[in-house]
Amino acid sequence: MHVSNKLLLSLGFNLLFFSCNKDFYPIGEELFVDQTISTFKENYPAFTFQEYLQRVESGVQNMAQLGKIEHPTFGISQASIVSQLSINNNLFFGDLRQDVEDSENPSSISIIPENEKVTAVYLDLPFFTNQKDKDNDGVIDSLDVDPEDPESNSDGDELTDLIETQAGLNPLSADSDGDGILDHNDTDNESYESENNVYEIDSIYGNPNASFNLKVFELTYYLNSLDPAKNFETNQTYYSDDDYFDRGFYDAILHDNRINLNFEELRFNYEQDDPETPDIDETTRVETRLTPRIRVPLDISFFQEILLDQEGKPSLETNKAFQEVMRGIIIQTNNFSEDLYILLSLSDASIKVEYEYDKYNANGTAEDESDDFIEKAKKDLSMSFSGVRINVLKNEVSTPEIKELLDSSILESPSKKLYIKGGKFHGRIRLFSEENEDEQNLLNDLKKQNWLINQAKLVFYIDPDQNLTESKLFADRLYLYKYDSGAPLLDYITDNSEAPNLVNGNKITFGGFLEYDNNNRPYRYTFDITKHISDIIRNDSSNTDLGLVVTSNINDNTLLKAFEDLSEDSNYMYPRAATLNPLGTILLGSSPMENLSDKKVQLELTYSSY
Repeated sequence: MHVSNKLLLSLGFNLLFFSCNKDFYPIGEELFVDQTISTFKENYPAFTFQEYLQRVESGVQNMAQLGKIEHPTFGISQASIVSQLSINNNLFFGDLRQDVEDSENPSSISIIPENEKVTAVYLDLPFFTNQKDKDNDGVIDSLDVDPEDPESNSDGDELTDLIETQAGLNPLSADSDGDGILDHNDTDNESYESENNVYEIDSIYGNPNASFNLKVFELTYYLNSLDPAKNFETNQTYYSDDDYFDRGFYDAILHDNRINLNFEELRFNYEQDDPETPDIDETTRVETRLTPRIRVPLDISFFQEILLDQEGKPSLETNKAFQEVMRGIIIQTNNFSEDLYILLSLSDASIKVEYEYDKYNANGTAEDESDDFIEKAKKDLSMSFSGVRINVLKNEVSTPEIKELLDSSILESPSKKLYIKGGKFHGRIRLFSEENEDEQNLLNDLKKQNWLINQAKLVFYIDPDQNLTESKLFADRLYLYKYDSGAPLLDYITDNSEAPNLVNGNKITFGGFLEYDNNNRPYRYTFDITKHISDIIRNDSSNTDLGLVVTSNINDNTLLKAFEDLSEDSNYMYPRAATLNPLGTILLGSSPMENLSDKKVQLELTYSSY
């Protein structure tokens, strides 16, 4: 009995032990399952609205467009340039001021009339060029076989790019001096000039080999920097439709000729050989190098009259006085063999005037006048494109499809399509709901969820009805911003990513790039706006409408004043970079045709939740 009781007690204890373990295990399992994180994806409504502008501020850019390009839907885009020219105050020519030249009793025999004469005048309009060299090996990233490795070898010889650059050789040629001996075996590369530069030209649209007529006119309208309508207390604003040529404010023709673009570095040799270096012929050596540019001659007699003949007169005392006489120039293009549209650097543009004058030469013997003589000397001066500069932008719309867009009843409704074109058409996007009340209810529900927002994307699909084989006419990048204020999104501000080999290739994560499908046809544009959405849901940030435009430079978020019509009430802020790109795209909106409903614009939200 005693043993049996012990056994029974032991069995009872073990049964109780196992029973407790069995009861505890599933409870713990349920708690563990409840804490498992899973990832989900949901789509939320986004409504698109078509917007357009009639005119945009265009007198504050340091760059300008010039040329013509035609789009089968958007029509013909044309651009011309109007600009003031600037000189230094108290300008004079030669070595002597005019009052000294004209003195009746000169203090020295060397004071003579200088008889300055213009010998040449050139208009210089530099292209934008890409000179990024991330690894500093002397090869720009676009031509570097590995732009992040200074030990890379772009020309395939036995010397790295960095070594060739340091040795004064050409890292893009295995035979720098072209003598048939490869650089790593050549002991004499002296004939190669290491100062020569290679450039990649940015912002050329259309056919860069097209020929066209370039015309330069004298402007006869005075471009006031201050607004006379506001008592000259604020700056005068000029717009893209301020076409003073069409209004008849032009006179002398300074250039009218047919040209082709040259994308090579311009190099000018020394004009004279230095007798002190008999072993070197300086006339075969480069004295001046200029970046690639449009360079055309201008009328010599006009600048003789407007500049050199005015020496000593009030018109050259100040820059303002000069601009009241020489009011500026108009630059136009026409008769293109093929479409060509160019973005030019106005901050580096100039008109260079070369002239000669009489100079008294004492021949190194100041006290002996018997061997003195008068020689011809040369100088030059540059007039910059500072002051008021206007980019005149025209868009000739001919298609019924585009004309229909200007119907206000269409613009007020969610759009089937979005027409996006630089400086003309843009989109407005409202997230979550078309109606404010529904929007707030949806947002309140989202804010109650204990979600971790992994990614929020807006995807804009290209309208398949377009001619997708003409990819050169599609904008390669779009920009998304806060519509009401023009301010950039948080995702844009915090994105420091970049692609060295890609033009307009910063802020990769933020996106907006033109993407291609498997058949290499334009397909869509994608934006990552995760921080913007998280800020709305988690931090009660305002759910403002978003604007969508073309961009020529993703780093430029400067804003300009723009108008839907000619009334002051219709003004709003518009991204400057959108005015400097003539291309466009047609996107599916939030209400496309039923057969394309799977590609309508939506907010794609990926989140994690317990």
